[in-house]
Amino acid sequence: MEKTFHGTTILAVRHRDRLCVAGDGQVTLGQNVVKHNAIKVRRVYHDKIIVGFAGATADALNLSERLDGKLEQYNGNLTRAAVELAREWRTDKYLRRLEALMIAADESRMYVISGNGDVIEPDDGVIAIGSGGVAAQSAATALVHHSDMDARSIAEEAMKIAASLCIYTNNAVIFEELT
Repeated sequence: MEKTFHGTTILAVRHRDRLCVAGDGQVTLGQNVVKHNAIKVRRVYHDKIIVGFAGATADALNLSERLDGKLEQYNGNLTRAAVELAREWRTDKYLRRLEALMIAADESRMYVISGNGDVIEPDDGVIAIGSGGVAAQSAATALVHHSDMDARSIAEEAMKIAASLCIYTNNAVIFEELT
């Protein structure tokens, strides 16, 4: 993926039959922090699917609402909804200009969805986006393979590490979980 969005870190961890999606709360405008407690992770489709977004807030909320509509249309089938959203996002003249990335996860699947038409499912149950995404994903992957921690604890520690390395990520983290 060629775009990296400043101002956020979103991390999804599936481990030991639990899913945790985490997002920091920092919002920056240029070089200034303008908000510390933004909510970038939320539940959609009857609280069965968790989405997290990086990028322009209005664009991300638009995409989240569109994903929710696709989920209604396809009876909660996340794979089908994600593919259709990515297809529409890539081909629609208006949507192509949206500046965001999204993670969407349910009890069995997790995807990164982009405007390039990408619907990427991670191999090992860990995925992250945003400016601190590489740090969070690296830390979470190491913890999944080398600790006895649960998904929530892994996400908490990985987000702390990302916040210590990425100036666009803070420690005001929102967590959403599914079992």
